[in-house]
Amino acid sequence: MANLKSAKKRALQNVKRKMVNQSRKSEIKTLTKKFYEAVEAKDTTAAQDLLRLAESKIARAKGKGVIEKNTAARKISRLAKQLAK
Repeated sequence: MANLKSAKKRALQNVKRKMVNQSRKSEIKTLTKKFYEAVEAKDTTAAQDLLRLAESKIARAKGKGVIEKNTAARKISRLAKQLAK
Protein backbone atom coordinates (compact mmCIF):
# COMPACT_ATOMS: atom_id res chain seq x y z
CA MET A 1 0.00 0.00 0.00
CA ALA A 2 1.18 3.51 -0.79
CA ASN A 3 2.43 5.64 2.09
CA LEU A 4 3.13 8.99 0.45
CA LYS A 5 0.29 11.34 -0.38
CA SER A 6 1.34 11.54 -4.03
CA ALA A 7 1.54 7.74 -4.28
CA LYS A 8 -1.96 7.40 -2.81
CA LYS A 9 -3.27 9.92 -5.31
CA ARG A 10 -1.55 8.08 -8.16
CA ALA A 11 -3.10 4.77 -7.01
CA LEU A 12 -6.57 6.34 -7.05
CA GLN A 13 -5.96 7.80 -10.50
CA ASN A 14 -4.90 4.39 -11.77
CA VAL A 15 -8.13 2.82 -10.49
CA LYS A 16 -10.24 5.51 -12.15
CA ARG A 17 -8.37 5.21 -15.45
CA LYS A 18 -8.70 1.44 -15.40
CA MET A 19 -12.46 1.73 -15.01
CA VAL A 20 -12.73 4.24 -17.87
CA ASN A 21 -10.54 2.09 -20.12
CA GLN A 22 -12.55 -1.04 -19.34
CA SER A 23 -15.74 0.87 -20.11
CA ARG A 24 -14.38 1.99 -23.49
CA LYS A 25 -13.30 -1.53 -24.42
CA SER A 26 -16.65 -2.93 -23.35
CA GLU A 27 -18.52 -0.34 -25.39
CA ILE A 28 -16.47 -1.24 -28.47
CA LYS A 29 -17.24 -4.93 -27.99
CA THR A 30 -20.95 -4.22 -27.55
CA LEU A 31 -21.10 -2.08 -30.68
CA THR A 32 -19.30 -4.68 -32.77
CA LYS A 33 -21.70 -7.38 -31.58
CA LYS A 34 -24.68 -5.21 -32.48
CA PHE A 35 -23.08 -4.46 -35.87
CA TYR A 36 -22.62 -8.16 -36.66
CA GLU A 37 -26.22 -8.85 -35.62
CA ALA A 38 -27.44 -6.11 -37.96
CA VAL A 39 -25.32 -7.52 -40.80
CA GLU A 40 -26.73 -11.02 -40.23
CA ALA A 41 -30.26 -9.61 -40.23
CA LYS A 42 -29.40 -7.80 -43.51
CA ASP A 43 -30.38 -4.45 -41.99
CA THR A 44 -28.00 -2.25 -43.98
CA THR A 45 -29.10 1.13 -42.62
CA ALA A 46 -28.65 0.03 -39.01
CA ALA A 47 -25.35 -1.63 -39.89
CA GLN A 48 -24.06 1.57 -41.52
CA ASP A 49 -25.04 3.63 -38.49
CA LEU A 50 -23.43 1.14 -36.13
CA LEU A 51 -20.29 1.04 -38.28
CA ARG A 52 -19.96 4.81 -38.12
CA LEU A 53 -20.46 4.78 -34.35
CA ALA A 54 -18.07 1.87 -33.81
CA GLU A 55 -15.38 3.53 -35.95
CA SER A 56 -15.71 6.67 -33.87
CA LYS A 57 -15.41 4.81 -30.57
CA ILE A 58 -12.47 2.73 -31.79
CA ALA A 59 -10.64 5.84 -33.03
CA ARG A 60 -11.27 7.57 -29.72
CA ALA A 61 -9.93 4.58 -27.79
CA LYS A 62 -6.87 4.54 -30.04
CA GLY A 63 -6.27 8.22 -29.41
CA LYS A 64 -6.52 7.74 -25.66
CA GLY A 65 -4.07 4.83 -25.73
CA VAL A 66 -6.62 2.22 -24.68
CA ILE A 67 -5.89 0.09 -27.76
CA GLU A 68 -2.94 -0.02 -30.16
CA LYS A 69 -3.21 1.78 -33.49
CA ASN A 70 -2.82 -1.44 -35.49
CA THR A 71 -5.52 -3.13 -33.41
CA ALA A 72 -7.85 -0.22 -34.09
CA ALA A 73 -7.09 -0.32 -37.81
CA ARG A 74 -7.68 -4.07 -37.92
CA LYS A 75 -11.01 -3.82 -36.12
CA ILE A 76 -12.27 -1.01 -38.36
CA SER A 77 -11.08 -2.84 -41.46
CA ARG A 78 -12.88 -6.04 -40.49
CA LEU A 79 -16.12 -4.19 -39.78
CA ALA A 80 -15.99 -2.32 -43.09
CA LYS A 81 -15.21 -5.52 -44.94
CA GLN A 82 -18.26 -7.25 -43.40
CA LEU A 83 -20.52 -4.38 -44.46
CA ALA A 84 -19.14 -4.45 -48.00
CA LYS A 85 -20.10 -8.12 -48.33
